[in-house]
Amino acid sequence: MARLNLVVLRARNAPRLASFYSSLGLTFVRHRHGAGPEHFACEDAGQVFEIYPVRADAEPTRELRLGFEVADVRLALSRLVETGGEIVSDPTASPWGLRAVVKDLEGHKVELTEARPLGSEHRQPQENARL
Repeated sequence: MARLNLVVLRARNAPRLASFYSSLGLTFVRHRHGAGPEHFACEDAGQVFEIYPVRADAEPTRELRLGFEVADVRLALSRLVETGGEIVSDPTASPWGLRAVVKDLEGHKVELTEARPLGSEHRQPQENARL
């Protein structure tokens, strides 16, 4: 089975977008691969989240939805709104737990789901589900 290990966003204002996601507790460092552009990288448990500046001849990433499990949805939502996020949906109970959606500074939708206490039921993906 494959495991997602890299997500890359291209942003008009990469430093500002890195600051937005930092309000969730993510830690970004400035990074450069060889002669490539300086960008922001956050690595956690073998997964990498990078934010690159958009090239002059290209468009920023569009229509991407990211999801983060957080300890407190309301607090995370408040922090993201304070840094310029726009609420798409207020915190609501769902099969995955308390959930809210906010747009980041570049228009990407960010889903926040509240972490459930250890031992509580988690919704499991359907076996053999196909896209």
